[in-house]
Amino acid sequence: MKVMKFGGTSVGSPERMKSVCQLVTKSGEPTFIVLSAMSGTTNSLVEISDYLYHKNPEGANEVINRLEEKYLAHVEELYSTDEYKVKTREFILDEFKYLRSFTKELFTSFEEKSIIAQGEIMSTNMVVNYLKEQGVNAILLSALDFMRTDKNAEPDPTYIKEKLTKVMEENEGYQIYITQGFICRNAYGEIDNLQRGGSDYTASLIGAALGAEEIQIWTDIDGMHNNDPRVVDKTEAVRQLHFEEAAELAYFGAKILHPTCVQPAKFAGIPVRLKNTMDPDAPGTIIDNVTVKGKIKAVAAKDNITAIKIKSSRMLLATGFLRKVFEIFESYQTAIDMVATSEVGVSMSIDNDAHLNDIVDELKKYGTVTVDSDMCIICVVGDLDWSNVGFETLATDAMKNIPVRMISYGGSNYNISFLIREADKARALQSLSDTLFKK
Repeated sequence: MKVMKFGGTSVGSPERMKSVCQLVTKSGEPTFIVLSAMSGTTNSLVEISDYLYHKNPEGANEVINRLEEKYLAHVEELYSTDEYKVKTREFILDEFKYLRSFTKELFTSFEEKSIIAQGEIMSTNMVVNYLKEQGVNAILLSALDFMRTDKNAEPDPTYIKEKLTKVMEENEGYQIYITQGFICRNAYGEIDNLQRGGSDYTASLIGAALGAEEIQIWTDIDGMHNNDPRVVDKTEAVRQLHFEEAAELAYFGAKILHPTCVQPAKFAGIPVRLKNTMDPDAPGTIIDNVTVKGKIKAVAAKDNITAIKIKSSRMLLATGFLRKVFEIFESYQTAIDMVATSEVGVSMSIDNDAHLNDIVDELKKYGTVTVDSDMCIICVVGDLDWSNVGFETLATDAMKNIPVRMISYGGSNYNISFLIREADKARALQSLSDTLFKK
């Protein structure tokens, strides 16, 4: 069985929903489908929640009314029979009645998550009803029955596998199984969500639980490109990536995939394929545990980086100095991207400056602190094991005309990273493409 996930743009209109249904039924084989909310819906639901948080039910009702009108129009366009128009219209009306109920009661973060979950609930109901109208043997399985996080807000794979296996055994014989991405229950049984990776994470967890032959992530892009097509000319889709390479690219700016979402598939040894709903025949990108020796695959960039340097000739060699520095970042829940050390100083980069002033104040206890803002991390990914003589030279040669603040190499066999000014990002990406991927 394959697991196929479709994002918000893929189900963003009645026409798109019909195209997705044609795709998932094409093979005639049993398939498990994970759907996001229709594009724009989650933003509207967040806006509704925001109005309610600010005790403005009138503002919330305005957004609810607009969204309801949009969905009712979609129902008229999506279905061809009165039976399914009536059935789905009644479901949609009940959904918006439920949303309006929140305008009359005390609002908390738990209610917010219940509101946001309705986007996926509506999209999956609309699609399964369309499939049934077309005579497809399809069933909707509620993600809230088997997707759960633990007390640390991380997915609980043992629980998910146990519950999903039981659900599938109770519902054998269907061609199409559909569920919601993103949403789940937490360890206390409350409606929650997976946050990082969202629906992609759901698909990876389901694929691992079912032992799927392949997990497909369908978006509006033809796989992961070897550079940022918004900045660089003539980029190409990368046809194969190792899981570690994909994670590096995702972490350092390739927005098509979240770095954590493929981990369940990686550990289960299940390949993940990135596909384009606008061009379904394109091969896309396959992500698996295969390393292609001696090849640089792609370049990515991560913006909004801040570099912090602490210089202390009297403290750096003292036992526990680095531990004290890192504990400051940990206390403010601020992750560090890159680290470089010398005899008299240590430099670090962060992508979250919410607590920057507090962090700098505490670091001043241990040395002189300087901060560089508006920085960017450029990441070169591939088989960059140190035994591949000259690969690091090839990358640094491409950066010879770009001022480089920091370099990170050796922490991974798949990545060499450069910290530069954001103003130099476009030149750096183009130069790396011209040097690394020239024909």
